[in-house]
Parts: sequence; C-alpha cells; structure tokens
Amino acid sequence: MCVPECPNEAISQGDEIYVINPAKCTELRSGIRESSVRRRCPADCIIPDPNLLQESKDQLQAKYRA
Repeated sequence: MCVPECPNEAISQGDEIYVINPAKCTELRSGIRESSVRRRCPADCIIPDPNLLQESKDQLQAKYRA
C-alpha cells in the first residue's frame, strides 16, 4: 500500500521486503516529523536509517529535480 503513496517512486519490491531507494527519497530526512508517505501509508513499516537523514534542503532539491 505504501508504493503508490511515494511521490518519487522510491519504494519498490526487494527480494524479501520492500525497500526505499535513498537516491530517490526526499521524504525521510531529519527535521521532517511526519512525511506525507508516512501519513498515508497504512503500515508502520518505514524505519529511517539515521545515517541517511543528514541531507540539506539543497541536496533534497537536487534529488527532486533528478
């Protein structure tokens, strides 16, 4: 149910579980309390990687444009 909610098509089916491609994701950075994907996704299954949450707004904007 989460896949169609991602505006950047960053969620996909992996070998055993769904995965989030951090190169496409602009929703799960630090400072965002609750992303739009988390609000709409019915499962409490998105576990952010703290090592990937340090992107600046400029970095996120570049990913969004790409």
